[in-house]
Amino acid sequence: MDESVESMSQAPNRSLSDVGREFIAVVFAPVARLLHRMNVTPNTITVLGCLSSLVGGALLAMGYWPAAVGMIIFAGIMDNVDGLLARLSQQTSRFGAFLDSVLDRWSDSAFFIGLLVWHARMGLQTEQILSIVGLASSLLVSYTRARAEGIGAECRRGLFTRLERLLTLIAGVVFDQVTIALWVTAILSTFTALQRIYYTWQYVRANPEH
Repeated sequence: MDESVESMSQAPNRSLSDVGREFIAVVFAPVARLLHRMNVTPNTITVLGCLSSLVGGALLAMGYWPAAVGMIIFAGIMDNVDGLLARLSQQTSRFGAFLDSVLDRWSDSAFFIGLLVWHARMGLQTEQILSIVGLASSLLVSYTRARAEGIGAECRRGLFTRLERLLTLIAGVVFDQVTIALWVTAILSTFTALQRIYYTWQYVRANPEH
C-alpha cells in the first residue's frame, strides 16, 4: 500500500462527530437503557428523530426559529440515541443502518429547505442560493462516503462532517448570523467532499486489485 494512504488509515482521525458521539454515549446511556426497558426499538427512535427534523425544517420556513432550534437539537440527540439503543438491545442490523443513513439525508434536507423557503419569502436571493449550495454540498459529503465505502475505502475523515454542519447552522440561527453560517457550510462542505474524493482516489491508486 502507498505509504501516504497507509499512514492516513493508521493515524487517529477523530472528528468532532466522533467526540460528539462519545459524549452522547456517556450522557444519554441512561435514556437508552430506559427505552430498552420500555421495548422501544432503535428504528422507532430513528423515525422519531427524522420527524423532529421535518418539524424543525417547517418551523424554520415559518420563522419560528427558537422552536426550530429546539426541534433540531432534539433530532440530533435522537440520531445518536438510536445507535446506543441498537447496541444495548443487540438489535443492530443492516436495514437499521440503511434506514438511519437515508433518514439522515431527509433530516439534512429539511433544515436547508426550511431556510430556503424562509429566505424566498423574505426575497433574499443570496441566502436562497447559499441554502441550495449548502444542501447540495452536504448531501455530496455523505454520498462520497457511501460510494467510497462501496469500493472498500473507509472514508469517515473530513473537515466538516454532519455534526459540524448542524452546530454551525444552530449557531447561525441562535446568534442571528444565518448568512455567515450558510457561507461557512457551503464552502467547508464542498471542501470536505473534495477531501473524500481525493482520499478515495489515493485508496484506489494504492489498491488497484480492488
